[in-house]
Amino acid sequence: MARATRRIWGVAVSALAAMSLAGCEGGFAGLGTATDSDGTSRQEVATGATEERDVEAPEVFQASESGLWDGRPSLGGVWVAHPDVTDPERVIIVNEANGQSVIGALFRRERENPGPRIQVSSDAAADLGMLAGQPTQITVTALRREVVEVPGAAPLPEAEPIETATLGDDSLAAAAAAIDEAEGIEPAIQPAAAAPAAPRPPVTSLEKPYIQIGIFSIESNANNTGASLRSAGIIPTILRQESQGKVFWRVIVGPATSSAERADVLAKVKDLGFTDAYPVTN
Repeated sequence: MARATRRIWGVAVSALAAMSLAGCEGGFAGLGTATDSDGTSRQEVATGATEERDVEAPEVFQASESGLWDGRPSLGGVWVAHPDVTDPERVIIVNEANGQSVIGALFRRERENPGPRIQVSSDAAADLGMLAGQPTQITVTALRREVVEVPGAAPLPEAEPIETATLGDDSLAAAAAAIDEAEGIEPAIQPAAAAPAAPRPPVTSLEKPYIQIGIFSIESNANNTGASLRSAGIIPTILRQESQGKVFWRVIVGPATSSAERADVLAKVKDLGFTDAYPVTN
């Protein structure tokens, strides 16, 4: 069953990447700084001398046995389900017959049905080359992220200082007086010095403020899921990630500002048919 080896599956996200949280409707925010024309925000990644990599974690979960896709289409993108799972995990799924692999989600299988214990989604089966109703030997291994140094990588250059001109109170008052005079208005009281901005409070204190809707190996499927969420008034974030040269897309919602808000959004998402959605850290 469990393998003793731990393999690195490639770069996922730079550890020096800056993740900005911008407020949006419903108390949720997008990740990153780029926004598509359809309103979907996307994560933007920087590079540096350290990076996060996906590493196999068989001690967390690993199963090598027959899996089955029953031939029916399924929501939620790439996923498998197994009765021995405790919590949802991100996993690497490998078809041992042809060597094809894909990144996906792992859930607990609630019902015991005859046949293979591993249930495979339609998207996962397509990426793994599995045929409907035909049991296939697959290996499912949990993934964890480790921060590692990049050998020989040069440190990021320091940003050049930028000189900026600032307007003092006298300049502001003179400008205001000139505008008032042009409009025939008596000059207003001279402005007081601006108070220093108070530090922004954290967006959320929840350990798992986001809700993962699904992992997709085809971008259009992720976009279609995002469109379904937006039509229901839920703002999604689509994250493009890569592992072992394989690109996949995660659809998440968040961050929630409270557990009550998170529970409310999770209930709405499941009512839309995404019954395997679950809270995640990021």
